Amino acid sequence: MYILKSDDKGSLVSMAQLALRRAGIYIGKNDGVFGRHTLHAVRQFQRINRLCADGIIGCKTWKQLEKYIRGCFRYTLRRGDTYWILANKYGTSVRAIMLANPDINVNFLRTGQVIDIPFGFSVVPTSIEYSSYLASLVIEGLKRRYPFIETGVCGRSVMGRDILCLKIGTGKKEVFFSAAHHANEWITTPLLLKFTEEYAFAYSRRGEICGYSAEELYEDISLYVVPLVNPDGVDLVTGAICQGEYSDSAKAIADSYRYIPFPEGWKANIEGTDLNLNYPEGWEKAKEIKASQRYTSPSPKNYVGDAPLSAPESRAIYDFTRSHDFRLIIAYHTQGAVIYGGNEKGAILDTLCDVSGYSAEIIPEESSYAGYRDWFTAQYNRPGYTVEAGRGVTPLDLSQFSCIYSDNKKLLASAMDCVRKTD
Repeated sequence: MYILKSDDKGSLVSMAQLALRRAGIYIGKNDGVFGRHTLHAVRQFQRINRLCADGIIGCKTWKQLEKYIRGCFRYTLRRGDTYWILANKYGTSVRAIMLANPDINVNFLRTGQVIDIPFGFSVVPTSIEYSSYLASLVIEGLKRRYPFIETGVCGRSVMGRDILCLKIGTGKKEVFFSAAHHANEWITTPLLLKFTEEYAFAYSRRGEICGYSAEELYEDISLYVVPLVNPDGVDLVTGAICQGEYSDSAKAIADSYRYIPFPEGWKANIEGTDLNLNYPEGWEKAKEIKASQRYTSPSPKNYVGDAPLSAPESRAIYDFTRSHDFRLIIAYHTQGAVIYGGNEKGAILDTLCDVSGYSAEIIPEESSYAGYRDWFTAQYNRPGYTVEAGRGVTPLDLSQFSCIYSDNKKLLASAMDCVRKTD
């Protein structure tokens, strides 16, 4: 468990600040700096929750804060409780409580029953840096708020972190969206999580998402989402890993590449393998190209690995793909506001470009080998796209998120609908 104290910095501090804000205690900035305002809020939160008010966020304090990240909490029913009373007490709705507890008969509540109560706010945060810890709590929260979402683990990282997957829908046609193969492109993680949340909400209300019937998509498509392929690398970039063996090793690797800023320029997994250059298709060619650029050993980016699928993260996505029958995949990266689809021309690519405003481009020769999309399209001869979201210098600033999400929300829904309409 992480321990935070005064003067600490990074994504975990931002996460704690968010939880304190959602709890109605913190009114400062979510700046990732554990300053005096954060310290005051932590002590106040600890007193309210009958914890030692030492201002240090340890195991017991995190346990109380986590419910504000998940967006829900477990509650044991007392005599006289009704969903209406609980909804008013905790700022939520009767409908949200009923949705989170589909096996509970609202007309026969019993003292001692344990239920989930969702808070009134959305689960997915879009204004703070991400970490694997934050993503895991958000995914758990989505599952508890929308029990029809299935969650699982499709593999583990170098450091043993779970590579988490969500599934929504019951259709025979399978679609796969992934994000954050590259560590400093973590802004694509909340993009997919936010889309999943809005899709689940629309389905729960029998409504629409981007003009498409959520119910029709749900019944015809099984959507799989891996929002964080590279958990260790993301944690390194956003400061959730800032000391210890793996952090020290990464810093030693980065010291040989002083022209790449550390940690913000880090794209690889924690061992220095670029995951999107570690797939089988064209791996030898990628190795040759990157060697000509002097990337021949672990580095912050562009090292293809010791062999195809030598990194556990790329192996996990490879095995996960092989175990399914995906009709279409989209792999999210940043930046450039372009969609790479090889030499493909067709209705799906045209649709994705039309709804997003992104342009279709052919992948540059030096970058067209050993990527996930490269392997998928070669292996299955089915539509696969690399979407480079946003514009600017990676890592993109979160001030871009609203624009990025606006551009890509309909792209994702349209991709599903295109598959739904195909034979």
